[in-house]
Amino acid sequence: MIEYTSEKHLEKAVFVGIIRDGEEEWKVNEYLDELEFLAMTAGATPDRKFVQRVDRPDKATYIRSGKLKEIADYCEENEISYVIFDDELTGMQQRNIEKVIKTCGVIDRTSLILEIFAQRAQTAYAKTQVELAKYNYMLPRLAGMWTHLERQRGGVGTRGGMGETQIEVDRRIVKERIARLKDELKKIDRQMSTQRGNRGSLVRLALVGYTNVGKSTLMNLLAKSDVFAENKLFATLDTTVRKVVIENVPFLLSDTVGFIRKLPTQLIEAFKSTLDEVREADILLHVVDISHPDYEDQIKVVENTLREIGADNKPVFMIFNKIDAYTYEEYDEFSLEPKSRGNISLDELKNSWIAQEKSPCIFISAKEKTNIPKLRNDIYKMVSEIHAGRYPFNNFLW
Repeated sequence: MIEYTSEKHLEKAVFVGIIRDGEEEWKVNEYLDELEFLAMTAGATPDRKFVQRVDRPDKATYIRSGKLKEIADYCEENEISYVIFDDELTGMQQRNIEKVIKTCGVIDRTSLILEIFAQRAQTAYAKTQVELAKYNYMLPRLAGMWTHLERQRGGVGTRGGMGETQIEVDRRIVKERIARLKDELKKIDRQMSTQRGNRGSLVRLALVGYTNVGKSTLMNLLAKSDVFAENKLFATLDTTVRKVVIENVPFLLSDTVGFIRKLPTQLIEAFKSTLDEVREADILLHVVDISHPDYEDQIKVVENTLREIGADNKPVFMIFNKIDAYTYEEYDEFSLEPKSRGNISLDELKNSWIAQEKSPCIFISAKEKTNIPKLRNDIYKMVSEIHAGRYPFNNFLW
């Protein structure tokens, strides 16, 4: 669990989620833990969670009016800076919520992720992609986002008044900006495509996985490089490509942006060209944080995202990382309860995955460098096989 602090100079945030029919409360709390981690990455301090069990989100306010009033009172009494919702809010929901919660900012999961991407973007390419995603998110919400629109709507009282005209003007400005950003990205995409073409036909491997599973740390080990690695979500946004040689076989290794549950569609669209490294890879190295209690859900998120970008037909090598952090409780053989995820030993987990034969896999610790020699040898074998087919007359070299 995250340890909270209540220092008043920090921007405190509370988090709101709902338990839908068929969902378990512990699962929703896990989701809100991730939302807290996102908020901490953005610079906010977690304060409290609010959870409500409902059949479906309320169309007008996402949660019921009683819970909304409870949150509003808590925020006013405790000097909260942000209320963060775990789902994407519609423009109408956000406006209605802000009418009740008046003392602090109201944001949703999508806008929080966009803010983190904006903070993390370093290159002109990443900044342009994030700006495009933010404008696409903003477009359907213009009427509720800018205060001058509110002032102009007030007092008009008829459709087609000055407020409506101003909204249309702003919408046109945003659309023009989106068009310019898309043109800029097309130019950069052509340059990057040329760069990829200039690499020749070297075998390509791409590291993929949920955010914060250790891809960049592993990249540094394999490529002996200095890719930025940090214990925060989305520590790096730009795809990094390095030439690696194992024994005497060269290949290209790329580290890509991490995936996450409910990754905004605007970001997937904006970063599709960045993910060309994934689509053009010969092999995907799917890195998994085996110590995370929801690692299986994270695997599904990555697989769904790969399907969404058209890269689900690639050979996959599963790399279960962070075995040094894996914990479990000994199972009581006299217990009437079935074994749970928390009662399975690492050896049992290894045997289970190996027996499935879904894809080749390995269990490592990039931090402790455990099993890294075997990983390098496994990669060498896979790359050598592709290399031999691609360069049949050079086989005598290795």
